[in-house]
Amino acid sequence: MTAFWTEPDFDDHEMVHVVRDRASGLTAIIAVHSSHLGPGAGGTRFWHYADPAGALRDALRLSRGMSYKNAMAGLPMGGGKAVILADEARTKTPEMLAAFGDAVEALGGRYVTAEDVGMSEADMVALSERTAHVSGLPVTGENAAGGDPGPFTSYGIYLGILAAIRHKLGKDSAKGVHVAVQGVGSVGGGVARLLAKDGAKLTLADINEGAAHSLANELGANAVSADAIMTTPCDVLSPNALGAILDEESIAALDTAIIAGGANNQLARSFHGETVFKRDILYAPDYVINAGGIISVAWEYLARREGRVGSVAEVRSRIEQIPGRLEQIWQESAATNTSPDVVADRMAQELIGRG
Repeated sequence: MTAFWTEPDFDDHEMVHVVRDRASGLTAIIAVHSSHLGPGAGGTRFWHYADPAGALRDALRLSRGMSYKNAMAGLPMGGGKAVILADEARTKTPEMLAAFGDAVEALGGRYVTAEDVGMSEADMVALSERTAHVSGLPVTGENAAGGDPGPFTSYGIYLGILAAIRHKLGKDSAKGVHVAVQGVGSVGGGVARLLAKDGAKLTLADINEGAAHSLANELGANAVSADAIMTTPCDVLSPNALGAILDEESIAALDTAIIAGGANNQLARSFHGETVFKRDILYAPDYVINAGGIISVAWEYLARREGRVGSVAEVRSRIEQIPGRLEQIWQESAATNTSPDVVADRMAQELIGRG
């Protein structure tokens, strides 16, 4: 792990910090990709990795993705990410959280953390007892920004799906549009509920089959196995679970016109965006469409640093700019015959001074 700079996903990261606390059993990696626009901001992932190299790869890829996401969202924040390496039992203790909070605080604001997979709002409260550089804390009043960023992420993805439907299918709503939703947790479940209100036809899947069937019953949708969702004939495939799902084999088996979902790093490797493009499938770059959550926590954090409380209205107005950014990417993609992921990357790289 010491030779992190030789990893394929290392992209001139400014900082890769390995945290070890013997007393609590904490092992974590904090990566800051860029601070060109501000402190590196991005959530902490609590996950069991069979190989520690997978944790490093996640930290590198996700922090770079946060640089691009925050830049494209117009936020005065750089890109960072942390992963806590959990054991097989996903043991999480107060002592472990305290040690991680101390590690974040020791960086002096170079990294600002928030929720990600395996972490909760209660965990953010625990971290806030050790560091000021944390967001996603419970709301402090009616219409105040803060708390679980999941619903804001869902809202942005939902708006992005509607934009994709307009652009690709020429329809003004999701009514009757078949959307296959992979992952029905906080984000994917929120997307499904919003689409159901519009009258979309939904097929749902999750590694927790009980959760998928329960939500399907609630929404009048269909549920399929986690293995079947990627080949389900549909108008929109919305990946909202873990990343690296789009590779040569899976792309060849797709039966959809649009890919638009919240999972980070959906392309297994960068060249797979071109593979999707050549199949004439419209792709919504993940870090553009799923920016709602970081918009929420960033504006909560920035407002708190200014001694005020951010508002939900302010956050929602910024999330509602996501469709316009996607449309700009798709128009340039069509004009230059370049895949949308490459167009988005170029835009983001210019914004962080690496163009």
